[in-house]
Amino acid sequence: MDGTTAGAATLDRIRKLLAKAERAATPEEARAYTDKAVQLMARHGVDMALLAAAEPGRDEIGATRVDLADPYTGGKARLLGWTAVALRCRAVLHQAAGGRVAAVTVFGFATDRERVEVLFTSLLLQAAGELARGRPARAGESVAAYRRSWLHGFAVSVHRRLSAAEAAAEAAGSGGAPRDPAGRQADAPRADLVLAERRERVDRAYAEAFPVLGRGHRPALSGTGFSAGAAAGERADLGMRSVHGRRALGA
Repeated sequence: MDGTTAGAATLDRIRKLLAKAERAATPEEARAYTDKAVQLMARHGVDMALLAAAEPGRDEIGATRVDLADPYTGGKARLLGWTAVALRCRAVLHQAAGGRVAAVTVFGFATDRERVEVLFTSLLLQAAGELARGRPARAGESVAAYRRSWLHGFAVSVHRRLSAAEAAAEAAGSGGAPRDPAGRQADAPRADLVLAERRERVDRAYAEAFPVLGRGHRPALSGTGFSAGAAAGERADLGMRSVHGRRALGA
């Protein structure tokens, strides 16, 4: 089994774990399946990086622009940007009139941009479902303000969980001789060295592609939804799943 075939098999296993999580009888059982999927997905990212190091030209740096649709484009942009950063990419926000974010450009290696894309698609749909049901507990509070703060909390929790999973996979891959996705020992540097070199390459290419960028502003959020959004982010599925076979970027 070559690396491409093994990688596809890994993605299929991730999807099956997430399907079990969705059918689980209890939140604890669902979380167990989801955590396993998250760990496997992070390991998949390390495996693809090691495979690319052994086969130069296999995985190239590039950019993917994602257009965002109202409402709550600022919150969607943060969710996408922080997901990108956790998965070793960079992100550029393209502002529009009235404080909106028109689009986000995700910059990084192709395999990492693919992981960002499928994750953001899933997370956006998960968030939309919970946002539609969520209402502020405080009488008179703006529903829009509540939802903006909810989405911020959701993005914070998702970023924390993804970063932890990526760090654990990197540490595990650096403990011995690296292996390709088929399980064969690879003649390649340790995972931490490979990933550090990939980060440096992304940073250099990013600086060349976007030499003049303004600094982002800390969002001013008045709603009380942060804690509820953060709790939802802790429950969110963080694996590569398709939703009815359709892409939903920017929805």
